[in-house]
Amino acid sequence: MLFTSLEFFVFLPLALMLFALLPPGKRWIWLLLASYGFYGALRPFNLVYLGALTLLVWGCGVGLAHTTGERSRRLLLGAGLVVVVGSLVAFKFYDFAAGELERLAGQSFGGDSAISLPRLAITTPVGYSFYAFSAVSYLVDTYARRLPGQHSAGHVALYLAWFPKILAGPIERATTFLPQLSAGLRADPERLVLGLQLIGWGLIKKVVIADNLAPVVDKSFGIAAFASPIDLLISVYFFAFQIYCDFSGYTDIAIGVSLLFGLQLMENFRRPYLAKSTAEFWGERWHISLGRWFRDYLYIPLGGSRTGPVRQYLNLMLVFVASGLWHAGLGYGVGWTFLVWGALNGSYQWAGLATRPFWRRVGAWLPRISQSVLLRALRVLLTFHLIAITWVFFRARTLGDAWLILKKIGLNLTSIPSLLPRFPFTADHYTAFALIAFLISVEIVDERRSIFQRLAAAPVVVRWGLWYLAIFALLILGRWQAREFIYMQF
Repeated sequence: MLFTSLEFFVFLPLALMLFALLPPGKRWIWLLLASYGFYGALRPFNLVYLGALTLLVWGCGVGLAHTTGERSRRLLLGAGLVVVVGSLVAFKFYDFAAGELERLAGQSFGGDSAISLPRLAITTPVGYSFYAFSAVSYLVDTYARRLPGQHSAGHVALYLAWFPKILAGPIERATTFLPQLSAGLRADPERLVLGLQLIGWGLIKKVVIADNLAPVVDKSFGIAAFASPIDLLISVYFFAFQIYCDFSGYTDIAIGVSLLFGLQLMENFRRPYLAKSTAEFWGERWHISLGRWFRDYLYIPLGGSRTGPVRQYLNLMLVFVASGLWHAGLGYGVGWTFLVWGALNGSYQWAGLATRPFWRRVGAWLPRISQSVLLRALRVLLTFHLIAITWVFFRARTLGDAWLILKKIGLNLTSIPSLLPRFPFTADHYTAFALIAFLISVEIVDERRSIFQRLAAAPVVVRWGLWYLAIFALLILGRWQAREFIYMQF
């Protein structure tokens, strides 16, 4: 059941009606049932994995709450983490690793393969990467006594299964989610309005922008060896906006739907392509919930920046390589491309960290230049292009395809401007360019003041006129149920 499907637009009003009929203290029970129904509609057997993980996490939480000995608590936490993280690694990588070992053995010892390893042949349950990370945060926060560890099994189950976020986040923390359940769920008019606005904007991002860019991207990346350099360059740009609108569109809808039920989820995107550095992009603007998860549950436990510069650089690279491995999955396959994607982003952080003192000195010497609009715009453009290069590895089928795409673009970069007038642009290209220009304009305006605050302050005629225009765009330009959200496949 996708957010863009007819079934969801039947499911959501029914869920809201029954929610409104129940007393606030009992509403979470209905939301748990609705969440399991939503998740089970995708593939009923997935409920087995979700239920087993929930019982494990809740049981470990109770054990941590009642165990006083620190050694026993560490053993209990370790056992829980091994099962959660180990199952995630096995689902994602075992079959891939087995195939790679067989290939290497065949190359080393001759023949098709010197060994034959068994396969799990298990498809990773949809959304498992997201609720497994939520499970890890619950266990660690309970161990650290940031949570009491005595929540009802039902509350923990709803935290992991909450249907708006289970497929693609945000990776919500139990420390903010569970207290909302305990307080009783109430939807107020202000939250309802904001929720509906976020749902509308998320749908525009997904079905109007992302899914109109996707066909051009799919075609060029699918025939990288035969596509022209201009085709590939356009597709790299288009994919940068496709993945942003697809993923942030899902998040906007998830946050908006949650607000309808009185639940507040964390912000996950903050106009990432306006970042002035890759550190700002990853630390403050892109997939914020994942970035903070890695910061709090991997980077800081590894020592962060407290153990000297060498360890800091190593910790940064480990975080980004782990992020690359986490992203590998059904979306674009499991392969070495995601490892390179993570390592390349990690190398950007190294370069930024190493040059930070120099740029601070330049800013102190030339304050007017460092704060100029022109320099900020140039930094935004540079950051966008650095990130766009990494998206090539994210989207390409193989490392060979990724290198080929970058090579064809790089070797022909100087000749592309002269070839553009003769390029056979289609209606799909012009539509995509217009949609990207519209998105950038909205993001720039939103950077200064929330677009929803501006709408609330606008005259009624203007406000309703824009919403009718948005509905018209969804009906005319929207590609409904054309494809799944990209990140729900990881």
